[in-house]
Amino acid sequence: MVLPLSFEFFPTKTPEGAVKLRAVRQQLYAMKPEFCSVTYGAGGSTHDGTFGAVREILTEGTDAACHFSCIGATRDTVRTQLAELKAMGVKRLVALRGDLPSGYGAGGEFLYASDLVRFIREETGREFHLEVACYPEVHPQARSPEADLQAFATKVRAGADSAITQYFFSPEAYFRFVDEARALKLDVPIVPGIMPITSSTQLMRFSDACGAEIPRWVRLRLQSFGDDVDSIKAFGLDVVSQLCERLVAGGAPALHFYTMNQAAATLGVLQRLGWHAQP
Repeated sequence: MVLPLSFEFFPTKTPEGAVKLRAVRQQLYAMKPEFCSVTYGAGGSTHDGTFGAVREILTEGTDAACHFSCIGATRDTVRTQLAELKAMGVKRLVALRGDLPSGYGAGGEFLYASDLVRFIREETGREFHLEVACYPEVHPQARSPEADLQAFATKVRAGADSAITQYFFSPEAYFRFVDEARALKLDVPIVPGIMPITSSTQLMRFSDACGAEIPRWVRLRLQSFGDDVDSIKAFGLDVVSQLCERLVAGGAPALHFYTMNQAAATLGVLQRLGWHAQP
């Protein structure tokens, strides 16, 4: 069974990077994604790059989801940005709390992503499809797993349409989280976020920062390869492909890939799973 796919990109900092990202997107468009999302830097620090990339994706004929963070924002600034996105033709947002830029204290009129979801619904009704984030292995700043689950429930009840998870490598964590959400009568689709493995040092740095668990056996195998990039990529392809097979077999509604602005690793996983480029 071929599930809906989506791909995440981040805005580039140079004209050369933008050219490379356009080529990456074209490769991934062959897999007919349902949408492509673009991340949003701390405190809106990548506003122009994010909105520019979203605009390009739309002109390339693919639905674009704009990450939209609220920390440090006011109702007026959010209202203005919503109008800008609406004028661009954006129909899907990934509503997040986000982070303040380094060196800034607390500020803004929104404390949580649920506040942003509620405000967008009040301002725009059902005009946008709202994605929210969730954490099968618990948000690193959560007081407890139960508190984290309740925070997710608050976002859904505020008006979220669907959720995308932080990446993980334990399918059991995902399935348990879904079961717990369903027990609370949270019926929105919960889409697993998938991180292809191409660099052990990068993966470990990201995982330490976001609280994603790397199973001990995976970590040790990656460390054993040292600087052997080909072995790391081959092993990563096996691990992530097997993870996706488990998720698809277990009823995941879609797959969302954190591409890191690269095409090869994501395409490798999809081809291993039997997805092929479509005309």
